[in-house]
Amino acid sequence: MKRYDTITIKNVEIYANHGVYESERESGQRFVFTATLFLDMYKAGESDELSDTVHYGEVAERIAAVLTENAYSLLEKAVTVAAISVLTEYPKLCGIELELCKPDAPIDLEFENVNVKRSFFWHEVYIGLGSNMGDKKAYLDGAFSRIEKDGKEKGIFKEPEKSDWIETEPYGKEDQDKYLNGVVFVKTLLSPSQLLTYLQSLEREAGREKEHEFWGPRTLDLDILFYDDLVINEKDLTIPHPDLLNREFVLKSLNELNPRLRHPLLGKSVREMIDLIS
Repeated sequence: MKRYDTITIKNVEIYANHGVYESERESGQRFVFTATLFLDMYKAGESDELSDTVHYGEVAERIAAVLTENAYSLLEKAVTVAAISVLTEYPKLCGIELELCKPDAPIDLEFENVNVKRSFFWHEVYIGLGSNMGDKKAYLDGAFSRIEKDGKEKGIFKEPEKSDWIETEPYGKEDQDKYLNGVVFVKTLLSPSQLLTYLQSLEREAGREKEHEFWGPRTLDLDILFYDDLVINEKDLTIPHPDLLNREFVLKSLNELNPRLRHPLLGKSVREMIDLIS
């Protein structure tokens, strides 16, 4: 994980109505939260200007408002909603760790606290898009629009950008229609596995069948090309995408968005990879 500077808001006491039992949601009880904010303080450290950092008082008030104005059965849900709310409101934040304590939880034993803690960080990802069936442009546009929509409504994406859609010859299996391809950059709160599941759901919504011919035609194909500088080699997920050097059309779309993006294994920029295979 990247190294960030931090601001900690510690042990803020509130009265809220979260709990599995109806009595907890009706009468409420005491809660305590601690938030660690992750950001880059370099500019604020030089300028001494509040506008170059985040107002931790406002952040504390926002967390308190989310937690006191809503009632959830699970602390896990309460922490998730409050954390995402803060990250979507304060763009200078790179991440947040939020801990919610329930000192008076209904446990028939002596105990000090019940704590739930979650961490969320913005991750930079590049996603390859392709289609060679039906209205190809509509499928690609639809996937990008859905990412934009879920960013606004669910707070799981921000700052989406897309390359131009380009027509390419079929790859791997030539007896099929030409493809329309492109790349999307976006920041996401989803983990690699969560992002994979999300993209697969978009493929299904576009009519792609779960079992399809390898390198065969498809309505929508979505691949995670890069996820920060992570290297993952699992059964269902390999990052960076293992076939990048064989796909000049993908590299050209990446080059349009970020020519200096470096491959974490090869150590080469997108521009250098294009030169390598040209």
